[in-house]
Amino acid sequence: MITALLILLPLVLAVLMLFAKPDIAKRLAVGFSLAEVGLFVLATHFFTHHAKNMTQLNLAWLPFGANFSVGLDGISYVLVLLTVVLIPFILLTVRSIDYNSRFYALVFIMQAALIGVFVARDGFLFYIFWELALIPIYFICLAYGDKNRRTVTLKFFIYTTLGSLLMLVGLLYVYFSTPGAHSFDIQSLYAAGHELSSKEQTFVFWMIFSAFAIKMPIFPFHTWQPDTYVSAPTQGTMLLSGIMLKMGTYGMIRWLIPMVPQGYLVSENIVLALCVISVVYASCLALVQTDFKRLIAYSSIAHVGLIAAGLTSFNLEGITGGVVQMFAHGITVVGLFYIAQIIQQRTQTSTIGAFGGLRNATPHLAVLFLIVLLGSVALPLTNGFVGEFLLINGIFQVNPWLAGVAGLTVILGAVYMLRSYQTMMLGNANLSTTPVYDLDQNETLVLIACAFMILFFGIFPSLLTNIITPDVAELMKSFQEGLIH
Repeated sequence: MITALLILLPLVLAVLMLFAKPDIAKRLAVGFSLAEVGLFVLATHFFTHHAKNMTQLNLAWLPFGANFSVGLDGISYVLVLLTVVLIPFILLTVRSIDYNSRFYALVFIMQAALIGVFVARDGFLFYIFWELALIPIYFICLAYGDKNRRTVTLKFFIYTTLGSLLMLVGLLYVYFSTPGAHSFDIQSLYAAGHELSSKEQTFVFWMIFSAFAIKMPIFPFHTWQPDTYVSAPTQGTMLLSGIMLKMGTYGMIRWLIPMVPQGYLVSENIVLALCVISVVYASCLALVQTDFKRLIAYSSIAHVGLIAAGLTSFNLEGITGGVVQMFAHGITVVGLFYIAQIIQQRTQTSTIGAFGGLRNATPHLAVLFLIVLLGSVALPLTNGFVGEFLLINGIFQVNPWLAGVAGLTVILGAVYMLRSYQTMMLGNANLSTTPVYDLDQNETLVLIACAFMILFFGIFPSLLTNIITPDVAELMKSFQEGLIH
């Protein structure tokens, strides 16, 4: 029941935000988002005390075998935690008065859809939330993006809509294969998928994987991402990169690979190769970027490519590392894009080589920027280290050579991130950085929170891995059972 309330509350808050006065809209939205945090704390109590009846709900919904079925396990818990924690900080980063109450309503609708994706236990419900998440981010990018927003947002919309249609085809194919009265229940879809022939499973795999690959995105489905991240408002980019792209990686774990294991085995090497290509390709492009926001965008492709590669290995280390890294990447990339916004507001440019010596005027920003950056390059004792170590370990068990190539993301990431930091923050200040001022109260709060989480979960990663590992083992058991058929 509590899981359903985590979806319902943001929808109620979205309606309330439509009536908020412009001068208090931001404060009200932040307060409302903290109410969702409080509800999640209650859900955590039930989850950790194994009161499953309070974290699961299964109600008859539609007459063709689609139920309103939701529930928390260790994997979905971590991603819901990421969503609930990041939303208040994303809202705190808003500065422009042009962000009216409708903007905050769209954010809450998106929060409800994202949580729905992570907790759905019914294939049709999963698809509904998947599609619902697209609507608010489309309007956020279209209404609040830069001058190129119309063309860029249309491309993003076409890509994701096409992917969603392909996923629907795959889900319907499995649905009509369920015996007796057809059902979208996740276990029924697993069982029906296991009974399909290898060719049928391979067809379903690529139909559904296309949607996930676009959302992540990985090569060659990535072309919408850099332009969208640069064109969208910073808060839209945070929602996309920090949370929304995890829909694709989560879908691989929860739905795709366990449902069509034979199709996965047929396609494993191709998918793994595409993921590793994404890592190297995006890292090399990041090396030559002159715009800091675009550099972060390509860095995100590289990191998610590594996550997807680890998940494709589908072993305990790869999946556990993938979920840990999804959480870590969400926090780190939100911090990086916020830093990019802060620098751009002060210097009126995001061109890396246009200024230098920012540390002289912004010592607090320099310190917090460095901590967030070190999390991005997976320095030991930061949140990125454990996830990347497990991911490369998981890939190594499948293909040592590809693991070595995928590991280049650590080296290349350190090169382009540290070089950009050196160019922007160190050296002598030039005329463009002379009037720059340090962090204000809001900016300090958000970046300290990001830095704290980067260090805290880097020092105590077992807080996440202990939650994730038992349910990963259960998922792998279902996968192995499917291979027996």
